[in-house]
Amino acid sequence: MYYRRKIILGLLQIFNNKLEKINLQKLLFLTSRFQDKKDFSFVPYKYGCFSFQANADLKIMKNYNQIAETNNTWTKIDNTDYLIQLKAKDIQSLKNVRNLYGNMNSNELIKITYQKYPFYAINSSLAKDILSNKEYEKVIANTPRKESEMLFTIGYEGISFEQYLNKLIINDIKVLCDVRRNAKSMKYGFSKKQLKNACEKIGIKYFHFPQVGIVSDQRKELHSQSDYDKLFVQYKKTVIKNTVSIQNELLNLLKYNKRIALTCFEANINQCHRKHLAEAITKLPQFKYKLKHI
Repeated sequence: MYYRRKIILGLLQIFNNKLEKINLQKLLFLTSRFQDKKDFSFVPYKYGCFSFQANADLKIMKNYNQIAETNNTWTKIDNTDYLIQLKAKDIQSLKNVRNLYGNMNSNELIKITYQKYPFYAINSSLAKDILSNKEYEKVIANTPRKESEMLFTIGYEGISFEQYLNKLIINDIKVLCDVRRNAKSMKYGFSKKQLKNACEKIGIKYFHFPQVGIVSDQRKELHSQSDYDKLFVQYKKTVIKNTVSIQNELLNLLKYNKRIALTCFEANINQCHRKHLAEAITKLPQFKYKLKHI
């Protein structure tokens, strides 16, 4: 079992094996504030801090009959003691959270997380109603609003789904353009349906442009930068040359939405075709924007 799932089960266990769904997310978030190496990352969501990964783990543990689900709650139903399987520091983190927040109801937990971590309230449908005017001003101040018009590129290699989504949010990206030929991934969150769903829930439009991707067979024997460079020479001669209409479509999305991002897997921009696609777009006659790789 993944260690991070034991953290969730340990959290349930230390709260008498049952938590409301909203409370679990908030308490898991607060637990992470005590951890040096965090097991979960979070995004600002409709009720504040939310971990897509934790939610997926809960669903999987339900299938394994470790926990049970109702519309509003998660309940630990197996008899295993997961607390004794955790590191001492993590046990202490859970105890700290129980001691500090164990007597709070859902509204109190939501409010205190919004007060202490206003960034995570920026997409909340509740913040304006439960915070004072001064507290809500802090939420507004933490809301990314960028005036400059920009074309971004972003890879998801080496970061969690939530860290990736937060990069989009922090850079105030309005549209995510998936430029993979095949929008499937073994990594949680990055297959097309998951990514589209998550983006739409945080107010980012998602489009897939498989025509500008590279077929999988061409990517199998890439061992050095030289191998990548040879691949991209062919990419520019074929795909870039034959997809000018798609490039103009991407440019039109940029014109209308002001801040869009091209996304693929590789963290190293020099080993990803999105670099050359982005550069091709910058050479179109009506391009008058900045390009930034994040």
